[in-house]
Amino acid sequence: MNYDDIQIGTNESLTHKITQNDIEKFVDLTGDDNRLHVDKDYAAKTSFKKPVVHGMIGASFISTIIGTKLPGDGALWFSQTLEFLVPVRVGDKITVYAEVIKKNDREKIIELNIEIYNQNRQVVTRGISKVKVVEQELTDNEVVNETPEPKKALILGATGGVGYSTCIQLAKEGFDLILHYNNNEEKAVSLMSKVKALNRKAFICKADINDNQQVEQLVDFSIRKFGNVDVFINCAAAPIPPIKIMDLLWSDFINQIELNLRVNLQVINRILPQMIANKYGKIVTVGSIYTDKPNLNLIHYTTAKAALEGFTKSLALEVAPKGINVNMVSPSVISTELTADIPEKVKLMTIAQTPLRRLARAEDVAGAISFLVGEQSSFLVGENIRLNGGQVMV
Repeated sequence: MNYDDIQIGTNESLTHKITQNDIEKFVDLTGDDNRLHVDKDYAAKTSFKKPVVHGMIGASFISTIIGTKLPGDGALWFSQTLEFLVPVRVGDKITVYAEVIKKNDREKIIELNIEIYNQNRQVVTRGISKVKVVEQELTDNEVVNETPEPKKALILGATGGVGYSTCIQLAKEGFDLILHYNNNEEKAVSLMSKVKALNRKAFICKADINDNQQVEQLVDFSIRKFGNVDVFINCAAAPIPPIKIMDLLWSDFINQIELNLRVNLQVINRILPQMIANKYGKIVTVGSIYTDKPNLNLIHYTTAKAALEGFTKSLALEVAPKGINVNMVSPSVISTELTADIPEKVKLMTIAQTPLRRLARAEDVAGAISFLVGEQSSFLVGENIRLNGGQVMV
């Protein structure tokens, strides 16, 4: 039985009639010839009056039910509590009943409530078993594609510099796309045409992501067109006004938190159930170099990006056992329309501090995102790819 097929309440049972032959085999195997178990005359002079079956004979059938039924092949039984409540005699018919009471998805461990009762429905033994479910690793010849083809991706901010390059890159790699835009419909239509020219499906959808209702409508549109979303990437960005600490308002923080956290949370909460059902999903968030290397007058922006990194790692930890990879890419200053107003002096200073001696390009970020949503990164969870040309090495 596969771990994912096991649910709270899943149960199994088996029945066995205890015979004298069972006693003799147990004694031969273990050397436990305690006279209370094997000598009728000795037992007659005790309060039990008759020989008592070794407690571990009945308990040994816990191993049988775990190893052959729940979960069966691959069961690693590593912990057991036991209480022996009623003596068992030769001729008794015992039934071992096991029921799942707890699951640990991260470790693939189940806890079983165990009851062994006799033909009179008396519980003779009870305890709690802990079992790790060990599943086979597929060989190269057995590996199957775990996600339907073609993959479906929802890209927020598709008409921005990074979003645009990411869409083209993913289309080349076989993704069908939902292209979100805010204002630039002409560029969205042009992008859609380019994606379709690469023989991929593409749909555009206008939405103001500061409006909760429009975000809901965007997700509804995506699900209606594709049935499910396999990949979610938030490339949406906005101009970042530098603000000195004495001039900062709480609303400046809220604006950045809305863009970086609330939107991600809202979309992910909608698409996550389907990803979990499919046991597949890729989510990529976009951070910033400024969480590692803060810049002046950007406290509001840096704080939101730091919160986003924490969100990404925490989410990754929670959903990885369900087959969903969540990661982040954090670029330095990117040469796009959004950064066109940055003073040339600042750009030159950034280039001088970068070992590669240039600014990041949108294509650089798109390449990293492409890697994170591809199968080559299937073992990458909660990572932050720092795309900064060597400015920060962690």
